[in-house]
Amino acid sequence: MTGRTPPLAGADLWQAVLAAAAGRCQCRGACGKSHAKDGGRCNREHGGHQQHHGGTVHLIAAPAEPATLLLPAHQAAALPKRDLAAWCPACHDAAQRTARKARHDTAPATEPDALF
Repeated sequence: MTGRTPPLAGADLWQAVLAAAAGRCQCRGACGKSHAKDGGRCNREHGGHQQHHGGTVHLIAAPAEPATLLLPAHQAAALPKRDLAAWCPACHDAAQRTARKARHDTAPATEPDALF
């Protein structure tokens, strides 16, 4: 892995998650992309460069399951290593949007409050 600079908080956990992921984003399509060209897994590596918009990729440790990506930050921060995955920001953000949309689409419709 190149450019392996840990975050200010939770460095040990972050390093353990990145080591388990071999420094590569662990998205396997939760972002909406098939990643078919890369064997079904995102090819972005920590410290590498993004293809389209340039810049360095900084992987994050976040909940592995798309539904748990919607946990409040204090709950996500308390998850054990086995429930975390390495995500590139693009896949993480897209997977969160997909999870929000799925939650919104499955939420029961609420009746409007009566005026009187």
